[in-house]
Amino acid sequence: MTLTKIRTAAASTLAAAGLLFTLAACSAPATQPSASAPASTAAASASADAGPCAGVKVIVDSGALKQAAADKSVCVPLDSPMAASAVLEEAGVKTEGSTQYPDAVCRVNGVPAADFDITHKGGTYREECKDMSAAFAYWSLWVKPASGEWAYAQEGVATLKVNPGESLELLYTVDGEPAAPAA
Repeated sequence: MTLTKIRTAAASTLAAAGLLFTLAACSAPATQPSASAPASTAAASASADAGPCAGVKVIVDSGALKQAAADKSVCVPLDSPMAASAVLEEAGVKTEGSTQYPDAVCRVNGVPAADFDITHKGGTYREECKDMSAAFAYWSLWVKPASGEWAYAQEGVATLKVNPGESLELLYTVDGEPAAPAA
């Protein structure tokens, strides 16, 4: 087995495990950041690609959907840990949950729209955001330490804490592609 196939298999396994963790998290009571949660030192900068980020780099990648309207890359200044949901809000990223699971990310910046046909191996699918997203088409949440590799988040946006120097990515995956964020 080639190294690429091993990495792809490992990423798929992590993605499946992460989905299970997300499902488990949805059954637990949601926690909201407290009023005493640390505030960012300034508004999010327009682009995280311009250089090092003194905070958390936030990336939204519509991946397999190829809908640039959802894509974004910004730096959110941060000097202490903060809930991922608050960091996304600071970055101007709007997430929507489903009717049944409000803390599970169903749409990001309006993508995928309710009337958008998502092409997958089994045909087409429309995300209605009534229940959990389909196992073959969903937003995945990834975290990357300052000097490390991307890892599938083990918690959802409501409970995950991110630290200065980390990167946070929402990536849309269809039929397992892309399997992980780009380096």
